[in-house]
Amino acid sequence: MGAQCDLCGRRKSIGYALIRRGLAKRKGGVGQHISGRSKREFKPNLQSARVIVNGTVRRLRICTRCLRSGKVTKVVSRTSAPRPQPTGQTA
Repeated sequence: MGAQCDLCGRRKSIGYALIRRGLAKRKGGVGQHISGRSKREFKPNLQSARVIVNGTVRRLRICTRCLRSGKVTKVVSRTSAPRPQPTGQTA
């Protein structure tokens, strides 16, 4: 599987990188002009996360938009026994 979100299917999109020349009008020039453009890719911000899907824990590649919107429930990592506090100090 390629660089694609496992939930929403978001993947790379194609656009252009624009090359401009000239001084901007707000800086006293006659304005900027596009003198060239080349193809580029806009890639989604994919993160690998352990999530709960249908009651089972799975590792998925999810875009940060899905993570932030709460479309998945992340698994709370298990920890061993709690660490004892050093004597004489309080938290």
